[in-house]
Amino acid sequence: MKELIDKKIKACLFDMDGTLIDSMGLWKEIDKEYFAMYNIPMPEVYPKEIEGLSVVDVAKYTKSHYPFPRSVEEMLDDWNKMAHQHYSSEVEFKKGAKEFLLWCKKNGIKTGIATSNSNYLFDSVSKHLGFDKLIDAYITGEEVHKGKPDPECYLAVARKLNVNPKDCLVFEDLVAGIEAAIAAGMHTCAISDAYSEYQSDKKKELADYYIDDYRHLSD
Repeated sequence: MKELIDKKIKACLFDMDGTLIDSMGLWKEIDKEYFAMYNIPMPEVYPKEIEGLSVVDVAKYTKSHYPFPRSVEEMLDDWNKMAHQHYSSEVEFKKGAKEFLLWCKKNGIKTGIATSNSNYLFDSVSKHLGFDKLIDAYITGEEVHKGKPDPECYLAVARKLNVNPKDCLVFEDLVAGIEAAIAAGMHTCAISDAYSEYQSDKKKELADYYIDDYRHLSD
């Protein structure tokens, strides 16, 4: 893969949660806490039901399938408040991710993020981890009409970077994100994450490459 990046790739694009930052475990706990707050049993399948959806679509789905007394807008506000402290001061890069982003900048490779998360939490973690110095463009879940596996988010980032999709390499931790990148006509690299371990075989089957972390990519 390193040879592909060196010779063909003009932009590396990333999902955020579970791909660039270690945060998927946080959302698992927030989901449990939120359901418990309203004494609503959370089925085991819920995390799988919302995989890849934009944060707005997650709220719409949750509101339509479970008896929460909150509006979609109120639910989004609740989740932002519950996660803010973690995103603004606690969440960290996955192993080698920051070093790889710096390597991309040094070697003239553009960088972008396509996240299903909210503008508010993207801004929170961006300030905490210094994305403004590492990322050239981004799209959040509030800026797209269709979530992953639809390719809209990745195509939008490529347009912002003025890079042809075929010259982009996408890093993703979930099957839905890999499918979005493939539909966009981009190269794909799946990354290991403890919270999508059950998808590992499918991720390896779909993606062009598979890595445990980024540490060897910036050597």
